[in-house]
Amino acid sequence: MKKLLMAVLAFCWAGVSMSAFAGGMDALESFIRNAKTGHAEFTQTVTSPAREGQAARTRNSSGTFDFQRPNHFRFIYRKPFEQTLVADGETLWLYDQDLNQVTARRQAKVLGSTPAALIAASPDIETLRKDFELQELPAQDGMQWVQATPRTRDGQLRSMKAGFRGDELAVLEILDGFGQRSVMRFSGMQLNGGVSADSFRFTPPTGVDVVKQ
Repeated sequence: MKKLLMAVLAFCWAGVSMSAFAGGMDALESFIRNAKTGHAEFTQTVTSPAREGQAARTRNSSGTFDFQRPNHFRFIYRKPFEQTLVADGETLWLYDQDLNQVTARRQAKVLGSTPAALIAASPDIETLRKDFELQELPAQDGMQWVQATPRTRDGQLRSMKAGFRGDELAVLEILDGFGQRSVMRFSGMQLNGGVSADSFRFTPPTGVDVVKQ
């Protein structure tokens, strides 16, 4: 569950008008201030570090992502396995169809210094600074970049980088405490319209095991 949160929780875009030459911090601040809801397709590549006698391993997945500030989001993984992750404002639900199991956790306990703070939780840049040290990085690959490092080291997130292309946050790179790197790329972003509140309601399907943590 925790590894999925680190790899998944995540996210981002900016749906505001800004100069193509704006820096990464400007793009991040505008996104947090102006992007109230959003929908996008995503692809995710997770690379585990090489270990003695074992090469690095890569896993690919894809799906859709919706969010609504504050504190609501939904990831639907369609490939290679079907999983659903929903934050309804109070509870974080993880539904694994293959396992026929739902895990429920209180959001307040698990979302703190995670990518979710950038996607759907923080109302402004100053609130985000309470949990993260923010550093603007040099432009690369046609994008403006910001690095966010948790101020507390007791979680599994080591750092994350957000890459903006123009007025859109297009890439999120997450590095966890195990050396595992997750790269999420977003496409077809639609902001501030078309996302229903029903998207963030979750009822466990009949017959599944529900585990509360």
